[in-house]
Amino acid sequence: MKTACTLSLLGLLAVSPLSMAASGIAFVHGTGHQTNALNDYWTAEFVNSVRQGLPNSANYTVINCDFDQYMWEEAAAGCLVNQLGSFIDSKQITDLVLLTHSNGGNVVRWVLSNPTWDSRYAKVIKATSSVIALAPSSAGTPLADAVTEGNVFETTLGWILGYGSNAVKQQQVSSMAYYNANWLHGTAGRPSLGKPFETVIGTDVDSAIWDSDSYCGGYQNQVALETTQNWLDDCSDGFLECSSQSAAGTVWFRDKQKTRGVEPLSHQQSRRACFGLDVFIRNRI
Repeated sequence: MKTACTLSLLGLLAVSPLSMAASGIAFVHGTGHQTNALNDYWTAEFVNSVRQGLPNSANYTVINCDFDQYMWEEAAAGCLVNQLGSFIDSKQITDLVLLTHSNGGNVVRWVLSNPTWDSRYAKVIKATSSVIALAPSSAGTPLADAVTEGNVFETTLGWILGYGSNAVKQQQVSSMAYYNANWLHGTAGRPSLGKPFETVIGTDVDSAIWDSDSYCGGYQNQVALETTQNWLDDCSDGFLECSSQSAAGTVWFRDKQKTRGVEPLSHQQSRRACFGLDVFIRNRI
């Protein structure tokens, strides 16, 4: 009788909700209208490395949306939750990690902060277990102000900012201060996001032509980001100051605390398999 009861208990445990949970990860790009973010934004090398940390490495999706729009727009947040909802349904995901980069963190924060804005948000929020935000632009950047004003940065940073798009206007320092104070959660003095929002901070840019590490993510990008870094705080990834990257959620680590060779992560490198970043995330999930 005791043996039969034990076997019955084991049978119940085998079909418990915990054993049926499915883990997954979504790669959420930053500013830009993406149609092939796997190749054009993240690279297959990065995505394929990170997803190996899942129990089932096939449970991943790469988001392609128009993040040149304001975060609440249908083309941005609406597109995001549509694609995430389809992924959740098709793979029966109950434990979803959202891996974001740059402005993608703002779009995700919009969804988490405004659960009743759209009926589609609830499914995504329920399934989401955590957010890993790589170099999020949580407090904006002075470079967005400069691009919007149409000065020299327009030509220097057009490749990363998309010139005067609504997303760039959104990432002006004063604009993000307003959104953080009124619409977004997770910053100081505001309600919690309800989900862990862990950030990875890029603190510097290296572009020494003789240093092979300067070529990870494209040497020309390093040169551009080191140039724009002159208009930012000493602690920055060439696009975002460290204070902006750490304004929402909690800091998981600053680049040099973990990276191979104590290398910094520029804004370009923080979405690439540079200096072990992909391995840290793989192990985290």
